[in-house]
Amino acid sequence: MAGKYSKEIMPEDVKARLELGEKLGILDVREVDEWESGHIPGAKHIPLGYLTQRHNELDKNMEMIVVCHSGSRSSLACELLEGIGYNVTNMLGGMSHWTGPRV
Repeated sequence: MAGKYSKEIMPEDVKARLELGEKLGILDVREVDEWESGHIPGAKHIPLGYLTQRHNELDKNMEMIVVCHSGSRSSLACELLEGIGYNVTNMLGGMSHWTGPRV
């Protein structure tokens, strides 16, 4: 039962901001096999199930765009991270709508 996280951004806006050289953190919360099938260059990978144990690997001072496959798991991750002090934004549509480069 995915919540609807209020701070959201479209994939094309993330792509445009990265192309302009903005310093954004990208957090990918998909599973390992999904990550290995292609992810945004420079993204940090922490599967959703490990986020409570590994969130300290993230920078609380940096804006973090959270990504999954479709936007549901990333919405849950945003709720969790915002609750503990992170500046997070959910990428709507997730990697299924990403048109930028993948590695």
